[in-house]
Amino acid sequence: MQPAPAEMVEVLTARDVGMVYNPDGPKPVRALGGISFGLRKREVLAIVGPSGCGKTTLFNIIAGLIVPSEGSVSVNGVQVAGANGQVGYMLQKDMLLPWRNVLDNVTLGLEVRGVARAEAEKIALRLIQAYGLAGFEKAKPNELSGGMRQRVAFMRTLAFDPDVILLDEPFSALDFQTRLLLQGEVQRIIRERGKSVILVTHDIGEAITMADRIVVMSNRPATVRSVHDIALSHGERDPVTIRTNPLYNEYFNLIWSELEIRRDI
Repeated sequence: MQPAPAEMVEVLTARDVGMVYNPDGPKPVRALGGISFGLRKREVLAIVGPSGCGKTTLFNIIAGLIVPSEGSVSVNGVQVAGANGQVGYMLQKDMLLPWRNVLDNVTLGLEVRGVARAEAEKIALRLIQAYGLAGFEKAKPNELSGGMRQRVAFMRTLAFDPDVILLDEPFSALDFQTRLLLQGEVQRIIRERGKSVILVTHDIGEAITMADRIVVMSNRPATVRSVHDIALSHGERDPVTIRTNPLYNEYFNLIWSELEIRRDI
């Protein structure tokens, strides 16, 4: 039997992941009703769904921050059990430490993992110089724009070279122009470094722009409603010009029709 092509090999597998909060209390809340999907090597997988459907709960399980009530998540065949460095997690807020400069914020994760200071700085400086922040190594977060702060947060996630990167609404706090610029920039960096990424977003257009596949989740308790392959080449993924592509509008309308959006909010 021939081995599967590298791009079809799953680096992360979620099997029947369920989550019940307060299971022994008077009002248990089921957040996830059994989620199964796989993330392939060098793939960007976007997850979209109605507000409050459990996307953040799912991310916290994948990152090893909470334990699911049912099912499991594995990375490279090893079940996730605690935050062990296999998964990098970039939150909606940049969470930069205000008393640390850019260089020191990028090295933070490496320091926590016990990497020697000289080696950590070498890794961080390569990222800073490669991705548009050369000259700002000594700048504090309050001296940076919102887009620059998000770049620093992304470099901090990249620095320790995780097997899987989770991006949780990474551009939602930015203005529209900056958001489009960073979508293109982060997408380019992901491709250059061959990373496997899961993106959670409320922005269908962002999902279509950045993802190879899109998972649509149902209302809580969340299940996988559908999965869509996005048949657009990397050359067609410019965040601005993609919006004139007829396929973009077809995907947008299809995914919107599948979202169970409440009309009373």
